[in-house]
Amino acid sequence: MKTDFQIKEDVLDELAWQPNIDETQIGVIVEKGVVTLSGIVNSYTKKLDAEKAVKRVEGVKAVALDIEVKYGTDFKKTDKEIAKAIVEAFEWNSAVPADDVKVKVENGWVYLTGEVQWNYQKNAAKNAVENLLGVIGVRNLITLKDNIEPADIKDRIKKAFQRMATLEADGITLETHGNTVTLRGKVHSIKEKEDAETAAYNAPGVYDVKNRLEVEYFSEYA
Repeated sequence: MKTDFQIKEDVLDELAWQPNIDETQIGVIVEKGVVTLSGIVNSYTKKLDAEKAVKRVEGVKAVALDIEVKYGTDFKKTDKEIAKAIVEAFEWNSAVPADDVKVKVENGWVYLTGEVQWNYQKNAAKNAVENLLGVIGVRNLITLKDNIEPADIKDRIKKAFQRMATLEADGITLETHGNTVTLRGKVHSIKEKEDAETAAYNAPGVYDVKNRLEVEYFSEYA
């Protein structure tokens, strides 16, 4: 099993490997596999990229983000300008049902509300906003319409897990209660944990996923 020191070294190397991230701007603390990132970056995209990079590192159990986003004066946008850019982004994205999504922008923070049919539409709305200039954070509060019967949800999700090369489906157990799915078991990385949650959300009839999967690092030499 990796020590916290080894994990920190790997995290720093992974951050340095990213072409759009200046690793000297980001502080890294590791405690019992939990990585805390701090510092200041000049775009929300860089903050998200730093988080994604860390989650790819083997041995990382969780990530806490204390990174602050500060745009330079030349790139700072007003809330009105950000809101206008979001409306235009939604118009160009066929996956976002723009009429069902409401947008509020406050001090660079974007709040998405409304009700959509599918989880991929909820994610598409968030993804369309994250890369826009001036955005410093996104709160995705969009809910899903409860109008699909939860038929054979468990069987559909199990088959989805079995199709995914990144998952060891045998290590995951499923519990269903109405439109809610609970995942339990052990996985090898945060990425695997998130892939399982995404697959469960994509199943027809699923409106909430409680991800109770534990990240446990397995050494081939153990």
